[in-house]
Amino acid sequence: MFRDQVIVITGGSSGLGLELARRLAAEGARLVLIARDRHKLERAAQELRTRHGAAHVGVEALDVRDEAATNACMQRIAVAHGRIDVLVNSAGILREGHFEKLALQDFRDVMEVNYFGLLIATRAALPHLRASRGRLVNIASMAGLTGAFGYTAYCASKHALVGLTEALRYELKPAGIKVHLACPGEFDSPMVDELDRHRTPENRAHALTIPKATVAAVADATLAGIRADRFLIVPGTATRLAALAVRHFPALMRALGDWTIRRVRESRD
Repeated sequence: MFRDQVIVITGGSSGLGLELARRLAAEGARLVLIARDRHKLERAAQELRTRHGAAHVGVEALDVRDEAATNACMQRIAVAHGRIDVLVNSAGILREGHFEKLALQDFRDVMEVNYFGLLIATRAALPHLRASRGRLVNIASMAGLTGAFGYTAYCASKHALVGLTEALRYELKPAGIKVHLACPGEFDSPMVDELDRHRTPENRAHALTIPKATVAAVADATLAGIRADRFLIVPGTATRLAALAVRHFPALMRALGDWTIRRVRESRD
């Protein structure tokens, strides 16, 4: 399905972006990885070329919050490869902590990357996706479907992303562009590894009500959902059950969250 497709992946130097790139390279896709750190990008590209000798992997060191640079980057990619078939928006950051202890800048930083960065990358790629009648894949989170203790900044950004993607689906379908929204739970990644060093006990218990998945399993499920042309992709059985419960039994899920957090605090007192 992806052979010879020109696929751009933001956040492509690590985490889910890189794991998707590994699978897409194995299928013969022509990849362009975007991230801020050129050293990490080159290392990721070299890994893909070593694993798959014929892999076509380009890199672009870019901060997707920079609109002018992102527009120029997408134009450069489209000229070099003749088109853009798929944009995977996987770049993201996380801040966790009590609402009143997080700085206003934490909220701004998370929204700038997770929402506005994705919006800017999408707008820059959109003329090329229209031309190819391609695909837009937005990586959100279960945090975009519900709330979680300590994730006020992160949940706000992912809820905004979910709303944007839901609306974009209606606007882009008449143009023949397929839109996908992936909402995984937590999975092994450098971002979560960093979170584990300092997260609040309440967040650890509440967020991990859904067991942490492997990044490989999330990548496999995400690609399976794209192949099946599903709009909403929720990787993992436990995560899908939680998403269904959030949708159909929200009061029950809030009660379960309250109970989980109360147990943590009682054990600490």
